[in-house]
Amino acid sequence: MTANRTTPVAPADQLTDAQRARIEEILASLTWEEKLAQIQVTFKMTLDECLVAARSGIGALFWPGDAADTNAVQRAAVEESVHGIPLLIGLDVIHGQRTIFPIPLALAASFTPASARTCAAVSAVEARSGGVTWTFSPMIDVARDPRWGRVAEGFGEDPLLTAAMGAAMVEGYQHERLSEPGTLVATAKHYIGYGAAEGGRDYNTVDMSHQRLRSVYLPPFKDAVEAGVGSVMASFNTVNGRPVHANHRLLTDLLKDELGFTGAVVGDASGVENLVPHGVVTDLAEAATTSLLAGLDVEMGAHLYDPTARPESPALLVNPSPELVARVDDAVRRVLALKMALGLFDAPCVDADAEITAPTTDHLAAARAVAETCPVLLTNDGTLPIAPTARRILLAGPAATHTDHLGAWVQHFAAPPAHGLDVALAQALARDAAARGQEPPALTVLGGQDPLGVTEEEVDAVATAAADADLVILALDEPSQLTGEATSRADLHLPGGQAALVYAAVATGTPVAVVLVAGRPLVAEEWIEEPGAVLMAWHLGTTAPEVIADILTGAVNPSGRLPIGFPRHSGQLPATYDAHENTGRPATRGGEMVKPAFDMGLDGPANLEEFFTSKYRDLELGPRFRFGHGLSYTSFEYRGAALSRSSVPVAELADGEGVDVTVTVTNTGDRDGDEVVLLFTRDVVASLAPAVRRLAGLTRVSLTAGQSTEVTLRLEHRHLALWDDDGAGWRVEPGDFEIRLGADPDATPLTLTVTA
Repeated sequence: MTANRTTPVAPADQLTDAQRARIEEILASLTWEEKLAQIQVTFKMTLDECLVAARSGIGALFWPGDAADTNAVQRAAVEESVHGIPLLIGLDVIHGQRTIFPIPLALAASFTPASARTCAAVSAVEARSGGVTWTFSPMIDVARDPRWGRVAEGFGEDPLLTAAMGAAMVEGYQHERLSEPGTLVATAKHYIGYGAAEGGRDYNTVDMSHQRLRSVYLPPFKDAVEAGVGSVMASFNTVNGRPVHANHRLLTDLLKDELGFTGAVVGDASGVENLVPHGVVTDLAEAATTSLLAGLDVEMGAHLYDPTARPESPALLVNPSPELVARVDDAVRRVLALKMALGLFDAPCVDADAEITAPTTDHLAAARAVAETCPVLLTNDGTLPIAPTARRILLAGPAATHTDHLGAWVQHFAAPPAHGLDVALAQALARDAAARGQEPPALTVLGGQDPLGVTEEEVDAVATAAADADLVILALDEPSQLTGEATSRADLHLPGGQAALVYAAVATGTPVAVVLVAGRPLVAEEWIEEPGAVLMAWHLGTTAPEVIADILTGAVNPSGRLPIGFPRHSGQLPATYDAHENTGRPATRGGEMVKPAFDMGLDGPANLEEFFTSKYRDLELGPRFRFGHGLSYTSFEYRGAALSRSSVPVAELADGEGVDVTVTVTNTGDRDGDEVVLLFTRDVVASLAPAVRRLAGLTRVSLTAGQSTEVTLRLEHRHLALWDDDGAGWRVEPGDFEIRLGADPDATPLTLTVTA
């Protein structure tokens, strides 16, 4: 199943005049308390509590668990409440409902927005069949520090890639119109800067320039708004001292007024209540007032007013000011507009007998096709794919046999893989051997070690078995519970002493391939050069074992690229991202990265010019693997790169004109494969220090062995512009731009001159 790209339409723009008039009629009929009830979503409720809340006029609930119960609460709202207003039913549908797709960070490794669109479309069909109407996805926080656990939930370090993947997910969830079958209201989160928390620690302080916020963290939200996203979630963090839930400049001036967002701004769980420990308000009443006046439309947690307790519990916000009344009226309109656009006033219930409660064949096929594009081959000396001469194979490690490949943010009922990598690999090896008319190799399995504590006995057992094998495959694991919300890690090494398995297996002299099952980049500097191959498999979802097995055997050619760099050391973070500034003293020589002098000797450094540069004395420069890195079982060559024109006036770029960058890509190997073509720019001289390179375009091409194709990527104003706080905003400055194709930062550049 795939989702065709549609023309985005914001929910508020999907309404007829009659629907808008109906909203005004409803609004005029509501009391102050009933208005407050409409702009709240409650969670962690039993079915009986949901029914009481629905009868009392609450505006939104978290999903009660299945279609039948959801229909019951919708009927209670429509048939038994005073005004008969249907409910929004929310749920964290992040990368699958019944069929689990790769985690968003893995989706980003595909560099294919269509994959994100498919994930969202399948998820929406499955969730809507159970009565869900509102998802708190996609997460489009740019995240450059993998210590932050929620890096797994987003699309990595680059704003352009994050924007493209996020907008595609919005389209997959919402389609062109929310009244279509199988749609959900999407929520772009977390607005804004959440991924830049100090120290990579969840919920922590964010302090950044307005220039950085505008140029890096805002573009994905701008694209989500342009894609018609129905909801935006405020983030937990402060920005320059002010919590976002209380930030009028960000929620209203920037998001609503400047970007033109017409949907509903929803608070994160208890985010309004959190204003008290933030220390910016004295009590919950002040927190509620402050957040609403700042621009929040929906409070998550039911802290504004408890409709189930009236008349004993009065509205929290009593004696409202005219300004607050107007603000609440606007919020209610936004909520009712979502319900109207979803068609809930006409059909609040779903067909319970048609609820999708397990993955369908089509959905599994879609998930598998997407997952095949996500793993990243980090290193390979020819150890992979598995050679026909490898007749005795040892599969070992914590991830060899388990089925915990789903990742963070999945429902308890989500379909896990049917079996582990051991079974999938055995099947893949048998298939591979049968195709060659051979007997399958002998597979020995030593899996099931605790990923949080591998024992010496287990290491010794792997070493003994490895000595008798032709090939060792170590499936190593960062468990799902170590990723996601509130799972920041200071130490990004493999947990539980798993690296000892690598050292022990390599010491036998048997070729070793490592499969990393993880939700974030890890620090592997100490052992990364030891095995012959390392495959970053991520958390791939329901079809993970089969996909990993097919990549190991070569049935699938790996094609993923890193959407975020792999650090050499946690102490580098977050300064390993690709689009960094050069500094006035870059640690380069002739454009080449150099190693720092670890031993200056008694007479000091031999080269003062090289010594006084921006680097760590005790660490090689740059990340271990940079953004865009990824190997293949075949090879590709770029030829004839050219620009459609070598110069372009600023005025034409501002008017929407662009420059086409064309190149012929050839598969020069003997295997079919996909190449991810990346386009980078560098402003040679600018009024603000430019990034050393900046992603400006991406596309994926599939080529059979020996095949060539012409690829064209378009450079436009947004790809060359910089944001300045001097009042000019986004602007392209006259001068030269270096244009590079491919992940190699030292590729020969084309030169584009922008004229005044």
